[in-house]
Amino acid sequence: MQKSNLLKIPTTYKTLKDTSEGLYKEKGSKFIGIATYCEDEEEAKELISRWRNEHHQARHLCWAYRFGINKGLYRANDDGEPSNSAGAPILGQIQSFDLTNVLIGVVRYYGGVKLGVGGLINAYRTAAKNAIENGIIVEEVVKDRFTMTFSYMDMPLIMDVVKGSEATINKQEFTNDCFLRIAIRIEATEQLLEKLADFTSLKIEKIGTY
Repeated sequence: MQKSNLLKIPTTYKTLKDTSEGLYKEKGSKFIGIATYCEDEEEAKELISRWRNEHHQARHLCWAYRFGINKGLYRANDDGEPSNSAGAPILGQIQSFDLTNVLIGVVRYYGGVKLGVGGLINAYRTAAKNAIENGIIVEEVVKDRFTMTFSYMDMPLIMDVVKGSEATINKQEFTNDCFLRIAIRIEATEQLLEKLADFTSLKIEKIGTY
C-alpha cells in the first residue's frame, strides 16, 4: 500500500525558470504582468511587497499563485478591482499553462476610462499570459527539501557530507549555530540522512517535497 502511494507522487512539474514581464494596454490603462518562480507564501508576500514599492504610483497590483507538486495550494487577489475580474483570470493562466510554484502579479496604471468587468478580465488575463509567454517554461525534478541547523564545530564535516551528496544548497548561514536549506532528489534522500545520523548537534526538519 505504501508503494502504491509513492507512485502517485509526480516526479516532475512545469514552472518558470526566471522572472519575465508582459504588457497590455487598453483605453489609456497600462497592465504590466510579472511572472516568476516562487516556492511558498512567505516568498510570495516578499515579492508582492517589492513590486508594490517598485510600482507605488500604480492603482492596483492584482496577483495569483499556485504551489506544490499536486498544485493544491493556490490563491488569487483582486486588490480592489471588481470581484473575480483580476485575480481569477491571472490564476486561470497559471492553470492553462499547467504551471506550479509560480507567482504572477499584474500592475495596473489607470488611464481614466473604466473598462467594465469584461474588459478587466481580458486585460488581466492577457497581461498574465504575455508575461508567461515571454518567460522560459522548464520541467523541474521533484525534490525533498530540508532545513538543517548545527554547531559551528560540526560545520566542516557536515558540509563535506552535504557537498558530497546530490543536494543543492539554496541558503546557508554560518554563525555559532549554522543553517542550511537544501534540496535533494527523492531517491538520494535516504543515503544522505544515514550519513548525517551521527552528528549530535544536527537538527533536520523537512520542509516538503516539490
